[in-house]
Amino acid sequence: MSSLTKPSRRQILALGSSMAVLALSACAPTQRRVPRVYEEPIADEYVRMYAAMPNERFPLPAVNLRRLDPIYYRQIVDDPTGERPGTIVISTTDRFLYLVQENGKAMRYGVGLGRDGFSWSGRGYIALKREWPTWTPPSEMIERQPELEEYRTGMPPSLTNPLGARALYIFQDGRDTLYRIHGNPDETSIGKAVSSGCVRLLQQDVIDLYGRVPVGTKLVVV
Repeated sequence: MSSLTKPSRRQILALGSSMAVLALSACAPTQRRVPRVYEEPIADEYVRMYAAMPNERFPLPAVNLRRLDPIYYRQIVDDPTGERPGTIVISTTDRFLYLVQENGKAMRYGVGLGRDGFSWSGRGYIALKREWPTWTPPSEMIERQPELEEYRTGMPPSLTNPLGARALYIFQDGRDTLYRIHGNPDETSIGKAVSSGCVRLLQQDVIDLYGRVPVGTKLVVV
């Protein structure tokens, strides 16, 4: 695992301008690819961790772990970030999200990120949390993809909504960056950089993270 370093002042200052780029993207859905099949034995704890969730507002199927690299399973690891407990740290290089905990540990989640051109780094915070959120594409996206016109006033929650089961809304200096940490049903996208900018977790993982972090949680992207 590569080590993480705190962002430089230049990186932090760059966050504001680079987030403006994301305003043109706002978590567009991704296309599925032919998945690799992982043949390694799967421990029962992970089968339970990623089992179906029938009691959700929209019942969630189990994750097909044969399509997910085991390195991206949710797990407790030694904290490589040096940040304060309770901080979210996203490593764009390793495709991991860390929730820093006490005693030098962190909960690590695999993530999918934005493709080249929508990368960013710096500091923000979680200002809002939503269960089964509405997805609203910005006008710039609708201009590029006219088929999204029907969702100009919002796409209702559903299993096909790009934001998935939960969304954490990232703000900086009191402003919505339009970046989201959100759910995603496509296990083949975890560990990849293919979306239009947001940070995607498996549905089961984003539900777990959602329950662990309060509004106001600090966030760092490196």
